[in-house]
Amino acid sequence: MSTIITSLDPRSPAQRAGVRCGEKLIAINGHTVTDVLDYRFFGYDSSLELVLESEGGQRRTLRVKKSEGEELGLNFDTYLMDNPTPCSNHCLFCFVDQMAPNMRSTLYFKDDDARLSFLMGNYITLTNLSDRETARIMELRISPINVSVHATDPKLRCTLLGNKDAGKSLETMRAFGAAGIAMNGQIVVCPGWNDGEQLQKTMADMEEMGFVSCSVVPVGLTKYRQGLCKLRPVERSEAQTIIAMVEEFGAQCLRRHGERRFFCSDELYLKAGLPLPEEDFYEGYVQLENGVGMVRSLMEEFRSGLKLSEAPAGERRVALATGVSCAPFLRELLRELTARYPEVQGTVYPIVNDFFGHTIDVAGLVTAGDLIRQLASHKEELPDRLLLPVNMLRHGGDVFLDDLRVSDVEAALGVKVRVVEQDGFDLLDGILEE
Repeated sequence: MSTIITSLDPRSPAQRAGVRCGEKLIAINGHTVTDVLDYRFFGYDSSLELVLESEGGQRRTLRVKKSEGEELGLNFDTYLMDNPTPCSNHCLFCFVDQMAPNMRSTLYFKDDDARLSFLMGNYITLTNLSDRETARIMELRISPINVSVHATDPKLRCTLLGNKDAGKSLETMRAFGAAGIAMNGQIVVCPGWNDGEQLQKTMADMEEMGFVSCSVVPVGLTKYRQGLCKLRPVERSEAQTIIAMVEEFGAQCLRRHGERRFFCSDELYLKAGLPLPEEDFYEGYVQLENGVGMVRSLMEEFRSGLKLSEAPAGERRVALATGVSCAPFLRELLRELTARYPEVQGTVYPIVNDFFGHTIDVAGLVTAGDLIRQLASHKEELPDRLLLPVNMLRHGGDVFLDDLRVSDVEAALGVKVRVVEQDGFDLLDGILEE
């Protein structure tokens, strides 16, 4: 744990009150601060009393006035003010275990930290949650918590998570539900393991536990599975069966609670060869980060933006690169755009994932190496602008999974790259801009 203050935000409440770099934050309003959750929760109020300790060990009390919810403005060595809690499981389907060799070290770290679930939306299994952390979540009413459930049969959950104690955390889920802690769930479906009757049981148990939403996604398998449990991908007919089961259970929840709560990911609909549900089905896209309704949201935003757009001044030629699964939808949007503005010409290039294997077809796992190699054969026909989705890149940066940068793609292909956000408005702007 490190609560030593390394910097202060300019003109922040803490700076105005006289907090100094190098001091250690001991307590806020009488509550000991151990990590970022304590700091965020106890620092929310408008009137604060801080206990600070100098490098020499002298303590002082400082009063701070600010707006309720306003950031204090303190920065520490790490975001969590602590090290992230590593995962203690050995899940049969863990994507990290299927990572290619010799990649950057951060791609091999598995976190299972409840603080990151609350603050960053990460999904956790609850298997390494201490009694103190469990009590703190309920005491502070930290919500929502995002939980990787996968199965509620205790024995099966232990097997899937590779942890003999994984069944115990089912009681933690029940305790959270009884305490009014909102929980979002995730089920990774592995054919022959947690589908069929087990999936039905898991959804029923999660409803009883009080989960407010749950995504059902197919297992992702790369070509790097040597020495791992033999799993197989979800086939077309299996995806159709899973969707029928989840949609029926969601309809029951809709009748009982006024909400569906359970949704299949876009990837399952694509595997099944079924059309995506309409926008109203997704109830505000409560599971968007898990790929539930992402394509529908993109399309609806694009169409809304198109209705409000103005004709471009002159011709526009642009290339769009994406994963294999999303390419048909981008082509559909481009056809609609061209029908309205014939002077706009665009080409969609689906990038086959040679790096991880052809069973991986989402844009977020496309590497710069695959992108460069496959677009190099189209170099003569490429326009001078290439649009890429932001989820191909490291969060907040311009680095691909294989450590190449956007500038490497530009240099290799002789194009200008624009990275577009995961929304239809920015996609439309990227196509129409000068």
